[in-house]
Amino acid sequence: MRTLPPLSLLRAFEATARTGSVTRAAEELHRTHGAVSRQLKLLQEDVGAALFDKEGTGLKLNRHGEDLHALVGGVFEQLEHGYARLRAQVRGSGLHVACSATFAMRWLVPNLEDFYRTRSDIRIRLSMTSAREIRTEGADLVIAWDLSSYAEADRARAIPLAPVAFGPVCRPGYQRKAKAGTRITHDFTSSAWTHWEQQTGRHIGTGGQIALPHTHLCIEAALSGLGVALVEKRLVRRELDEGRLVAPWGFVPLPFTLMALPAAGRTLPVELDEFVAWLRGRLESQDAKPLAGVRG
Repeated sequence: MRTLPPLSLLRAFEATARTGSVTRAAEELHRTHGAVSRQLKLLQEDVGAALFDKEGTGLKLNRHGEDLHALVGGVFEQLEHGYARLRAQVRGSGLHVACSATFAMRWLVPNLEDFYRTRSDIRIRLSMTSAREIRTEGADLVIAWDLSSYAEADRARAIPLAPVAFGPVCRPGYQRKAKAGTRITHDFTSSAWTHWEQQTGRHIGTGGQIALPHTHLCIEAALSGLGVALVEKRLVRRELDEGRLVAPWGFVPLPFTLMALPAAGRTLPVELDEFVAWLRGRLESQDAKPLAGVRG
């Protein structure tokens, strides 16, 4: 008989130890803050010692916690890689790509026809998620422009694809009242507004705020005239070209880069390098085309 605590307790501990936050661990595990806190309490009772010390508003592993994390982290990595290999064998060959639902719907899927025009033999399987942490999807390649929650080793081997530029967009006519209007923010990238204001010296949407969990919801809110949303230019190109949105203050580069992160610790499909090269070329060719509805 195995004398191990429930796997759910170890998952809660590993996520909290890795992120340094019960809140971020709860987001990753799709649990409430209270549920994760209770799991940590049960685990510490089972161990017979505290595993964390408070550090500011976050948590820091103590000596017992570091010992357990060294053990659990390695086991989870092995389990994750082994399970990914099994899924790949069952599902057949191809390239598994994970990215945000908004990027998939608004850029990747509409552009895949160009990729398949020359490589129709490569099977692309997509995992779409709005969560920042998508390692558990077992993807061969993760596409994202915010890898701040990833380990330093992951960030170091990520492949830059293209610079990103954000700008406030709204429905035509709304810009006249936008300065004192409503600001539409993304729950997980609210810092983008801070970066944009620092870059431009402008303050837009000082009359209130709407926070939404998905970028495509922020765009839909702007289309409905609910306020001004700060979004990456590629995600609203169609609406700008069609005149359904305008970008009166233009787009400015922010300190992010669209990155491609290959999976670590396992053999990757031979098609990965070709797909990454296509991504870079396609993004570069589209960036050369001017956007409609934009002022500097």
